[in-house]
Amino acid sequence: MSAPRSTSVQLLGDLREVVGPAHVLTGEDLLASYTTDWTGRFAGTAVAVLRPADTAEVAGVLEVAARHGAAVIPQGGNTGLVGGSVPRPGLAGGRPQLVLSTRRLSQLFELDPSSHLLSAGAGTTLAQAAEAAQTAGLHPGIDLAARESATLGGMVATNAGGLHVVRHGPMRARLAGVEAVLADGTVAARLSGLTKDSVGWDLGALLAGSEGTLAVVTRVTVRLEATPVHRVAALVAVDEVSSAVDLVTGPLRRLASLEAAELTLAPGMSLVCESAGLAAPPAAGSARAWLTLEAAADHDPTDELARALADRRVLEAAVAADAAGRARLWAYRERHTEAISRLGIPHKLDVSVRPGRLPALVARLPDAVAKTAPGARLVVFGHVAEGNLHVNVLGPPPEDDAVDDAVLRLVAELGGSISAEHGVGVAKAPWLRLARSGAELEVMRRVKAALDPGRLLNPGVLEPV
Repeated sequence: MSAPRSTSVQLLGDLREVVGPAHVLTGEDLLASYTTDWTGRFAGTAVAVLRPADTAEVAGVLEVAARHGAAVIPQGGNTGLVGGSVPRPGLAGGRPQLVLSTRRLSQLFELDPSSHLLSAGAGTTLAQAAEAAQTAGLHPGIDLAARESATLGGMVATNAGGLHVVRHGPMRARLAGVEAVLADGTVAARLSGLTKDSVGWDLGALLAGSEGTLAVVTRVTVRLEATPVHRVAALVAVDEVSSAVDLVTGPLRRLASLEAAELTLAPGMSLVCESAGLAAPPAAGSARAWLTLEAAADHDPTDELARALADRRVLEAAVAADAAGRARLWAYRERHTEAISRLGIPHKLDVSVRPGRLPALVARLPDAVAKTAPGARLVVFGHVAEGNLHVNVLGPPPEDDAVDDAVLRLVAELGGSISAEHGVGVAKAPWLRLARSGAELEVMRRVKAALDPGRLLNPGVLEPV
């Protein structure tokens, strides 16, 4: 059911007064890229996509939406995997939905090299932030494969992790300040960037991971790190997942220079090599798992990485210190997502367990998937130091969530989290009770009711069903 035409006409007219006619997008062709998520699994219908230019226009959009009873779906780069940044079908009463794109909020407000801080609009992409930081010999301390499209605001909303969590932590740890617009149009900001500031609640910590359900983030201040002089990457073959975990939690974890530790398995390696035309990885005939490692420091970390890898569990390794060589080694890991997507619409389940339980999760996943989706294709890879596994299942129809249920219940049985990155969205809302106690969920409900009593922002996300 869609909104009555008279209501939509008035709503659109009021929105055009706020952001200008050119930035109220309507029509199926213009809306298509905003209303379907990156996986293709989640999609909905929006009355319009709005592209405000500044914080005042964001506040104006929320005021209009509240007046007309419309729901607002905040959206950054739309690189999410759980349907949290696109409209959803079946909102109660046929409530109209508006996508609020932050892409025009891409101003660079401040780069402070002495404090290692960068302040930029929420629509600034990670790549743009990194490029700006690099002019001062700094970097954001966080990196994602979707760096060209993932936005700072979206990364705050989902508490993004990525490749460098082992050294620098997730987005919540990188966040030094935030500005956001609440559902009633109030602009709340704390952008001081102070390292020590113990005055009450931390606005950024509250909004990090809230997935646009409490406020629309409009500006972000991130902590930067000094750019290391030297980098070295390695692609390391091992016989088992347990060997990879033992290396990362043992000799490699003691390396201060370790910046990334990624896990890939034989099914994914075969798929990537076939899809991208890559040469066979080290020990292709005998290895069952590979680590993609990167170490970075102001001294050359090659020798210390080599010493850490002088271990009986290492079958073979390829090492590169030049940029082109590192890129070739990283391709085996970073081409996974592209290769998987070529096979169809996957069920993507981003989960985590304690690193010591990662081998058990990997070992039990094939049986759990096979029981609920016979004949499905399973491809897993992830961030081994954090016990974070990207589970991809190809075969089941997008609307069939039986395999999701099986995987998430297995993760919960192992004491893990149903969402390590990307958030809960609408995809994992039915399983929130596996990850949070009744008391925790009640706290979430009370905070939501206090900040957004009309359920204006992202309804259905982070709500147990």
